[in-house]
Amino acid sequence: MFSYFLNKLFYALLTLFGVNTVIFFLFNVLPGDPAQMMLGQNEDSAQIAAVKAKYGFDKPISTQYLYYLNDLSPLSFHSTHTKDYTHLDKGKYTAAQLFTIGETTTVIKYPYLRESFTKQGKKVSQVIGETLPNTAVLAVSAITLAIILGVFFGILSALFKDQWIDKTIQIFSTLGMSVPSFFSAILFAWFFGYVLHEYTHLEMTGSLYELDDFGEKMHIQWENLILPAVVLGIRPLAVVIQLMRNSLLEVFNQDYIRTARAKGLSDVQVIRKHAIKNALNPVVTAISGWFASMLAGAVFVEYIFGWNGLGKEIVNALNTLDLPVIMGSVLVIALLFIVINILVDVIYGWLDPKVKLE
Repeated sequence: MFSYFLNKLFYALLTLFGVNTVIFFLFNVLPGDPAQMMLGQNEDSAQIAAVKAKYGFDKPISTQYLYYLNDLSPLSFHSTHTKDYTHLDKGKYTAAQLFTIGETTTVIKYPYLRESFTKQGKKVSQVIGETLPNTAVLAVSAITLAIILGVFFGILSALFKDQWIDKTIQIFSTLGMSVPSFFSAILFAWFFGYVLHEYTHLEMTGSLYELDDFGEKMHIQWENLILPAVVLGIRPLAVVIQLMRNSLLEVFNQDYIRTARAKGLSDVQVIRKHAIKNALNPVVTAISGWFASMLAGAVFVEYIFGWNGLGKEIVNALNTLDLPVIMGSVLVIALLFIVINILVDVIYGWLDPKVKLE
């Protein structure tokens, strides 16, 4: 078990290093001057020069890359010169100093994702911290809906194989997989939030937290979660139904299932005690992939419904070329995928004792 997690940690760091390298060089070859982006329309040559010196934009691209790695690394090295970008600024880093050799101080700190270009020096970690929980709530709601309904209808479809119930479920699940999420979002927002608004009392757009009519207090609006969660859950729901049905039909052909039925157990008892646990392996794989992508940011769904999550923030950052926000979000997304994949391996070991974590 220890060696497994050690290997996973090594490959996780290697993956994050690769993602970091790709996104840094990809976004730093884009046209535009980061200093001008930060200053907006009020810049002059002196201000631009000062910003470039402060953020290290006046250095060669290779040096900037090392600066970025130093910012991200928990163990980092900083200059004692106040005019150097790597100077240990207490307002920028939350760090504990280890030791100083010459003009270099070694510290342990939280990874620094830098500051947003367009939010008046707001830290990227703050931007992600404010939006990621909203995406997490939306993703958990959508995947919970997909799991409960998907497993239920998958079992129902397998029990009534080739009958009208099975065929009806298959038609709707195929349709759910075929329709793009952005189209479903537009359709649901228009139909349930506009056409049937009088009956549903649902809004076309809205986030989890909204200001009251006086603009003073934030209130949770749970009804705003319904439409985006349903739309986001449609495709994983369809996938879970198909996988659960096919996996369960395969398990039904196993010898131990025939033995259980020969002992007089009902279909419900066979499924609950013997079949469902072994049939869940492919479902877990699908759910993990969808959940990771949801946490990464359901970009179109969040943007169409006006849900203030990470996906909507990424779209806004792309529109304004807010590179630190884009790069920080991509790194967080990569980290989420890695963590969820490790959790899936652990769940596999619980579902199937034959699977060993090595």
